Amino acid sequence: MSILSLIAAFGGGTFGAALGALPVFIMTGFVALAGAGIALAGGPDALVGNLAFGSFFGPHIAFAGGVAAAAYAGRKSVTSKTGQLVSGDTVTLVEEDTFNGSDITFALNAKGDYSVIIVGGIFGVIGYLINYLYANVIGLQTDTVAMTVATSGILARLIMGKTGLLGKYTDKEPREFISKGNELIYNIVLGLIVGVVVSYTGAVLIESGVPIDSVKGSYPILCFAISAVTLIFAQFGAGVPTTHHITLPAANAFVLSGNPIVGIIVAILCSLLGDFFTKTFNSYCDSHIDPPACTIFIMTFIIFAIFA
Repeated sequence: MSILSLIAAFGGGTFGAALGALPVFIMTGFVALAGAGIALAGGPDALVGNLAFGSFFGPHIAFAGGVAAAAYAGRKSVTSKTGQLVSGDTVTLVEEDTFNGSDITFALNAKGDYSVIIVGGIFGVIGYLINYLYANVIGLQTDTVAMTVATSGILARLIMGKTGLLGKYTDKEPREFISKGNELIYNIVLGLIVGVVVSYTGAVLIESGVPIDSVKGSYPILCFAISAVTLIFAQFGAGVPTTHHITLPAANAFVLSGNPIVGIIVAILCSLLGDFFTKTFNSYCDSHIDPPACTIFIMTFIIFAIFA
């Protein structure tokens, strides 16, 4: 454990809270995209581990800090405020409406509440420690960063949420935990097409002469990063799909098995599992438990158990 990284994790958590969980995760995607691209081309692998998944932009630190800070802000029932730059660093805060703690798109800097940002820093440190426990002490054979994101979200819900782990369902009809009908078919098709492009693009890279070790080491991260970057469109209101919980496990399944069909099957399962976690943990609630993170760590555990 590095004390410098632990201190930096507090800063990473506050940074994630100030920018907002989704915006800082998109930044993670850009940094990971650059780092994985450099590594895949044979360059040094310095950006991915130290920045994209380190104390600065690591999802278990920055994203998780933003999630926890949003949950805390919702718990305080403070009103949402929009920052308007007047001149220089001067910001006018305009009162709007009650803030929903499950909103991961909102930059909490606009609230002007230092306690909200500090909560992000605290959960940044918690995320660093939990990931260290999972990866270095227990030695879990899975994506411990994703597992930490899920754990941190659950802790934030239990500590600061008011709707319980599974949300507070009030409708009269029986609650759905997985989509049905056309939505179910769409999720299967989405997994299929994402699995095809991820698996067969990986096969093309190997066929074109890219060293297999480079593909195994960097291609899954590259796929994850591309998916993360596409969420910039979701941040601005476009209805793009969330796919990093599909691309990362599918790419891992392909590079470890060497079979594109395995990657496609995993992609379909990930699409369905992500839908299940969305409806189970992230509906009718007042904080965010990340469905992609839950999907990634569970499917990665299965993939590593079979192929690694």
